Amino acid sequence: MSARANAKSSGGEEFARAERAAKFIRSKTKLRPKIALVLGSGLGAFADGLESATRIPYERIPHFPRSTAVGHAGRLVIGKAGNVAVAAMQGRAHFYEGYSLKDVIFPMRVFARLGVRAAVLTNAAGGINLGFKQGTLIVMRDHINLQGSNPLIGPNDERFGPRFPDMTRAYDKEYRAAALEEARRLGIEVSEGVYAALTGPSYETPAEIRYLRTIGADVVGMSTVPEVIAARHMGIRILGISCVTNMAAGILDKPLDHGEVLATGERVQSQFIALLRAVLPRIAAGLN
Repeated sequence: MSARANAKSSGGEEFARAERAAKFIRSKTKLRPKIALVLGSGLGAFADGLESATRIPYERIPHFPRSTAVGHAGRLVIGKAGNVAVAAMQGRAHFYEGYSLKDVIFPMRVFARLGVRAAVLTNAAGGINLGFKQGTLIVMRDHINLQGSNPLIGPNDERFGPRFPDMTRAYDKEYRAAALEEARRLGIEVSEGVYAALTGPSYETPAEIRYLRTIGADVVGMSTVPEVIAARHMGIRILGISCVTNMAAGILDKPLDHGEVLATGERVQSQFIALLRAVLPRIAAGLN
């Protein structure tokens, strides 16, 4: 088989796998959500409150990557937040778990085949900006990809999107404005910031944090950016929200602990859930 034919076959296989997974999910629920959510460490409780919900463990979905990270339940929950149908991932796969980036973004491919047109991607992050404090929610306005690769490397299937997708507006301006407005209305402390994605699983060193601050990062984490790139490749509009679950290395005179990440996520979950429930109808209204 020629290199060109092999590349075409590889891209086609990814599309077929995504279609197979989407068909399985459609067979389990009558809901047809246009909005997807990815719920990061300590933030999965939102999906527990969805009405008319169908819960599917990742291992039952064909080709779906399983999440092994602590604080990630590993379920897809399809249900309704008020009148808005959503598909919510309780946890995600990470590059540091040993998955390829194509595995990491596979759920986004599946969402596109399900007809999803908007996604809210959330994460737990380390605070770099000295103006932020633990527990603050951050609306992502941009990102810096320092994971050393890109999930779109390799054959491109035009059925997903173009070879060279534009990332000028990776994070939707209207969605960001809606999130900030709803946060102010609810009295929730929210800021905007730039998210830097590293591979992990080790936390960053104090010197790396100083470097990240110098190049314009406000928060740092180990996820989200590959999913954003894949989503924008397929024309899915994005709202990104980080929860500052800990201050980054060197800012406070104490070691970093994942238990602190989960505890902070649990502490702010009521505010987080209130903000999501306020923003989702505004996103849905723009998709009709």
